[in-house]
Amino acid sequence: MVFILRKIKEFGTAVAIQKRWVWIAVIVLLAVQATQVAFVVHRESLTWDEDDHMFAGYMMWHTGDYGLNPEHPPLVKLLATLPLLGEDLWVPPLQGRDFKAEAYLDGRDWLARNDGASQRLVFRMRLAAGLLALALSLLIFFAAREWFGTPAALIALALATFEPNLLAHSALVTTDIGVSLFFLASIYAFYRYVKRPSLVRLLIAGVVTGLLLATKHSGILLAPILLLLIGCELVAAPRGARAKLALRLGGAFAAIVVVGVAVLWAFYGFRYAARPAGLALSTSLADYVTPLSHFNAAGVMAIAHLHLLPESYLMGLVDVKRTAQWCPTFALGTNFAHGQWWYFPAVILIKTTLGLLLLLALTAFAIVSGRVRKGRELIYLLLPGAIYLAVSMTAGLNIGARHILPLYAISTILAAAGITALAAHNRRWAYIGAALIVAHAASGFTVFPNYMAYANEAWGGPKNVYKLLSDSNQDWGQQLYQVKEWQDRHPGEECWFAYFASPVIDPAVYGIRCHVLPNEDTGWLGGSDMIPPVISGYVLLSTGDLMGSEIVSNRLNPYTVFQQIQPDEMIDYSILVYRGTFRVNQIAAYSRVQHSYELMSAHKPEEALTMAREAAALDPQGVKSQRTLGNIAARLGQKDEARKAWQAALAAAKQLDVDAGEGYIGDLEAKLKKL
Repeated sequence: MVFILRKIKEFGTAVAIQKRWVWIAVIVLLAVQATQVAFVVHRESLTWDEDDHMFAGYMMWHTGDYGLNPEHPPLVKLLATLPLLGEDLWVPPLQGRDFKAEAYLDGRDWLARNDGASQRLVFRMRLAAGLLALALSLLIFFAAREWFGTPAALIALALATFEPNLLAHSALVTTDIGVSLFFLASIYAFYRYVKRPSLVRLLIAGVVTGLLLATKHSGILLAPILLLLIGCELVAAPRGARAKLALRLGGAFAAIVVVGVAVLWAFYGFRYAARPAGLALSTSLADYVTPLSHFNAAGVMAIAHLHLLPESYLMGLVDVKRTAQWCPTFALGTNFAHGQWWYFPAVILIKTTLGLLLLLALTAFAIVSGRVRKGRELIYLLLPGAIYLAVSMTAGLNIGARHILPLYAISTILAAAGITALAAHNRRWAYIGAALIVAHAASGFTVFPNYMAYANEAWGGPKNVYKLLSDSNQDWGQQLYQVKEWQDRHPGEECWFAYFASPVIDPAVYGIRCHVLPNEDTGWLGGSDMIPPVISGYVLLSTGDLMGSEIVSNRLNPYTVFQQIQPDEMIDYSILVYRGTFRVNQIAAYSRVQHSYELMSAHKPEEALTMAREAAALDPQGVKSQRTLGNIAARLGQKDEARKAWQAALAAAKQLDVDAGEGYIGDLEAKLKKL
């Protein structure tokens, strides 16, 4: 890196690096990236969303069913399951459940039966998805080379090769790397068309836009971004040429939209209906939009009525909006009932290497001081990045750095552009830049091979990240192989396991034999054991469950008893191990709350009431335990008992933060009024 930067100083920006050595460097960096990614995903168990995506992709190929997982468009799911086209796999019978439960639980059972703990099929699907990560790195290189020259391109590629957030998600069967690839590709393709218009370049821009739309719903942000870029082009154009340019770029925008939407339809087989003949969505689109604002709901239904977009795609758009309305946030050690605008800026400061942050600071200096003179190119990077970040900050869905991965791809190019521009003016910047690039790579390696748990040194590193952030920032359920190795070292020991991805992923498939502690997801999908009020042995807690990352207030978190205890061990930065005897009344009550509702669903109301009474006795100040007792007692006509329980729940709910308590308070007051 020092050599590259020094050459810029010695020969100016027109320096030519021999093509042979350039391509050798590119191949070496890609090989390093591929090796890291293959090793990382080979040692990781399934993560939260993967079985859902994999099963949905397989069913799309074999039955044309786009309704099992409408939360995300099909592209990554179809690509990942390409290696399975020749496989005749067992498929669980559909049970007509809610589409989320159907896809998650059927996906779990499908992989457990066909693949088990070997993950032979999973590894093949992950490698197929990993092709998108290699394509992203190549795109970063080519875009940076055209915009800022070959030295900048090599530096950008090197930064991407060792970027821990990109590496963490590079070969997972999820949409985040795919959207990063096609978001940057769409911007780059449009830039190339604007710079040198041609029909071929216009078609490429349209096709790439379609691939973006078919990857993730956030791809719709491209439309306003392109319009703003067109506005920038018009402002920069001579006054006399603006009208003609506006007509040409406006027509190009329309053509890109038409081609892009056509490509999107192709991924749904040019069929409006989400599910094949004879099957229907578990919840109709008309019913699913009900919680949305009148404006949003009316807009979605108008598009549906005209069949402008596929039904499954529209369901996914609605699901994103609905999820953001209720999804809690855990950040900087605090639970919030809703998203926080500052969440992603905090994530960037915590999850980005100090080397890259300092390089970006130098880029800002280089831009302000006029050292980077590629105005158009900077606009095509900064404006899309700023819009993507701004929308992410206001969207309300705060569950990980993966949701802003496109910004990391953009950042590598910006950082490379800034340091090469500075080095062209003074050799000292070459040494500073080289040191920061090495620091960037070295910092990422400190957490190898568990890149998902990365946090930079200023925030205490990976061992401390669970106190600051949760979910896919460090614990996405990926550590079951390591938990199994731990259990093999402790044979015959009693263990209790709160696993963040339970019951969507079953630890028993990996040979782990522990009592299943409850979490928020066993609450709606089932699967927890009945927990006694005192437990002994080893307690293994996913950090996501320990910190209550899916709970609106830490006051409602049954695992607070462990937050004040020093763990005996840490597994893969995301599972904490405690040994001893522990009184866990809240956890015991939590399990009984969940089992009482399961008994009601099984038409065993008397047993459910007994279970709910036990929960309330174990946790008399608990909002959930008292509300559950009130709900079941009311169903059985026990009005006095229901009133007393609901009043206790209401008093407890009023002790919560305003945002956390509002949902409970309104519900309980309405129930008491009707009683």
